[in-house]
Amino acid sequence: MYAVIKTGGKQYRVAQGDRLRVEKLAGDVGTTVTLDEVLMLGGDKVVVGTPRVKGAKVTAEIVAQDRAKKVIIFKFRRRKNYRRKRGHRQPFTELKITGVAG
Repeated sequence: MYAVIKTGGKQYRVAQGDRLRVEKLAGDVGTTVTLDEVLMLGGDKVVVGTPRVKGAKVTAEIVAQDRAKKVIIFKFRRRKNYRRKRGHRQPFTELKITGVAG
């Protein structure tokens, strides 16, 4: 059985045992998180929500709270002595899906 969930403004297709990186969620490593925004359940019978599936939930365990690799933003205008260099590291939460309940 799989589910399509929405978290952090993005949608993910998940099944039990999957590991995925999502936008930062509150919680410590090892705690359990319940994701209620289930948009679709799949398997033998597909259930599509309007917009969410009633009573469906996905449980996950927080594996890591970290920041992604640095992205360099470099702006440059030729012959104008204009250079700007910035970096950004996006925080993320790594989840391990422990259950999909419909």
